[in-house]
Amino acid sequence: MSVWTEKIDKDEIGGKRKQQFRSRPWAASLILIGGSIATVLSVALSVSFGAADIEFATVWEAIFAFDSTITQHQIIQELRLPRVLGGAMVGASFAVAGAIMQGMTRNPMADSGLLGLNAGAGFALALCFAFFPGLPFMYQIMYSFLGAGLGAGLVFGVGSLAKGGLSPVRLVLAGAAVSALLAALSEGVALYFRVGQDMAFWYAGGVAGTKWNQLELMAPWVLGALIASMVLSKSITLLTLGEEIASGLGQRTRLVKLAGTIIVLVLAGSAVSVVGAVGFVGLIIPHLTRYLVGVDYRWIIPCSAVLGSLLVMLADLAARMINPPYETPVGALIALIGVPFFLYLARKERREL
Repeated sequence: MSVWTEKIDKDEIGGKRKQQFRSRPWAASLILIGGSIATVLSVALSVSFGAADIEFATVWEAIFAFDSTITQHQIIQELRLPRVLGGAMVGASFAVAGAIMQGMTRNPMADSGLLGLNAGAGFALALCFAFFPGLPFMYQIMYSFLGAGLGAGLVFGVGSLAKGGLSPVRLVLAGAAVSALLAALSEGVALYFRVGQDMAFWYAGGVAGTKWNQLELMAPWVLGALIASMVLSKSITLLTLGEEIASGLGQRTRLVKLAGTIIVLVLAGSAVSVVGAVGFVGLIIPHLTRYLVGVDYRWIIPCSAVLGSLLVMLADLAARMINPPYETPVGALIALIGVPFFLYLARKERREL
């Protein structure tokens, strides 16, 4: 019996209602094709518009016939193009990390920002700037991985101490508490060791300072993690049915969770090391994707990557267009959507408890 198209009685996993597990390949195909086209157009718009608007013809020439003596070509190649590509990778990373976390934990409010991964990575970066100034970006990424793991471990540990064990709401409350603690520690380290300027990019959140060397180091990690997430996608779909059912269908649930956790840490750590404190991408995009394509993670993961990239690129473009020549923090713009959405989910979960 196929778990992708049959009705599953939720009594088998502790529920009382029936839920239909369906996928919509046609909708996913439309999202992948349409989203990819929209992403290319967004790249063109983002490279063209800014403090100084540049014509599309000049953008084309700067990419395919670069001339280092032309100032506009230098602006495109050294500033705008790495910024846009960095935003695309960051959006895909946050979105896929959120989708995997929600699938593995069966927690609709799971997100790298809400569950302490972003704050943990920021704390690790603060220690890196304080004790190892001038450390190459490669090692900063490694510190981000370790910090993200620390944040996640603390959140799950604190959440498990509550009577009755973990629940979606308790997990988010523990994430808020741990994130606040780690953020305060990061600020304390920044003030005491006078590395506040180095940490400023992380607090603001944005892709303005992205450089080619950062993308060269980040890309292999992100691409490898995205490929691994696709390999793991079928197993994550089975985990959404519950561990007992997944085990009964032949899944090695502990191994799947371990692999999924490593993928999430790599994606979240890489993204935070580049873009800083940008939250809610991994919360909003997986929910939107599931609504459009169903619950098959073989479609959710690639569609989340495309939509996440599109969201961050458009938010970055809007950040430059709202009050030129000044820039609005990208994290603040995404939070305008993310906070109401989070409150809606929290209220929904409370009604279902």
